[in-house]
Amino acid sequence: MLIRALYTLVLTLAAPLLLFGLYKSKSNKPKFESRWKEHFGFTPPLTSDSRPLWIHAVSVGECIAAIPLIKSLKERNPEQTIVVTTTTSTGFEQIEKLGDLVEHRYMPIDFAFAVRGFLKAVNPEKMLIIETELWPNTLHAVHSAGVPITVVNARLSEKSCQSYAKIQPLFNLLHPCLSKILCQSQADSDRFARLGINLEKLEITGSIKFDIQISDEIKQKGKELREKLGSDRPIWVAASTHKGEDEQVLAAHSEVLKQHPNALLILVPRHPERFDDVFKLSKSYGFNSVKHTSSEQITTDAQVYLGDTMGKMLVLMGAADICFMGGSLLGNKVGGHNILEPAALGVPIITGPSYYNFKAITELLITHNAALSCDANDLSSHISHLIEQPAVREIMKTNALDIVNLNKGSLQKTIAKIIGV
Repeated sequence: MLIRALYTLVLTLAAPLLLFGLYKSKSNKPKFESRWKEHFGFTPPLTSDSRPLWIHAVSVGECIAAIPLIKSLKERNPEQTIVVTTTTSTGFEQIEKLGDLVEHRYMPIDFAFAVRGFLKAVNPEKMLIIETELWPNTLHAVHSAGVPITVVNARLSEKSCQSYAKIQPLFNLLHPCLSKILCQSQADSDRFARLGINLEKLEITGSIKFDIQISDEIKQKGKELREKLGSDRPIWVAASTHKGEDEQVLAAHSEVLKQHPNALLILVPRHPERFDDVFKLSKSYGFNSVKHTSSEQITTDAQVYLGDTMGKMLVLMGAADICFMGGSLLGNKVGGHNILEPAALGVPIITGPSYYNFKAITELLITHNAALSCDANDLSSHISHLIEQPAVREIMKTNALDIVNLNKGSLQKTIAKIIGV
């Protein structure tokens, strides 16, 4: 009780800064408008009277992972009411694409009064947390209300494990509230166990991200974009880049152009509020730069194509010969992003050396020659090598597709654990 009180005091002091970052107006970032009140527990009731399944997916990445799960749950039981909470407005944009399959509400911030307000309005039957978004007051309030909590697609990097260990007394308040933790890998399960999680609560179901389904429509749009950008020129995509990383990618592209003057870089920043800044940065490097959202005609002298759009990453990847996955050139700041999307498209993958958030998946693909890792200094040479070696790209494509197909099935395992069959 004392530990949670101290935590709440610290959260109260930090809340103004956290909320400023959440609500700060930025270009290309959707606004919360009047819905900001939901963060404080002023949650509108659902349209259905039945107790819903509550799925929490904090932001864009978790929402993308949750969508196949949501669709499968609805296919099994079309009458099941599902409410999805996100913390961010960009997360809401992803969930909005599901239409009337779900209802969306913003997640209350981690104050007991806010969480109780949400629970009173929604009255959930179960809570599913996508990956690892554990908040002490939220878990305590939900558990106290008799709502079982399952962590789905759970992952815990070594860095995160060590961070939790530093606040072990606080973590000891969290894990008794959890009913199940469905882990992506044995390594994730072992790390949770090191933190004191009861082994009976830990199960390994694999990563639901292997069950990615890419529609023929998406593949066709990728081909159409490729034709628009130029079928006969080498194209590489730098996906989900972060501040401080775009400069390294653009510098690498300068070197690639020395060997392949007609090469095109599709540059896709991770956060939409950075689109305009990255476009200006690209132009400051002297590149002939074009925006995806521009009606400007793409000519053969275009050198950088900015993917200033949300929800079209698969199309942009599908138009490329090679994919560099961002978040991996910034030391321990980010820890990489999921490389299964380009793998499922059969696009050869390069990652930087920092990929601890997806260590098991990335090393599986690297070990089977479906991806490779390098630092910023070697990025341009790896890009050029793959441009010059279509046979190598074809081998990497085949290996990536094989790995994805061999590891499918986690989604059904996860659903079986959720519904208890």
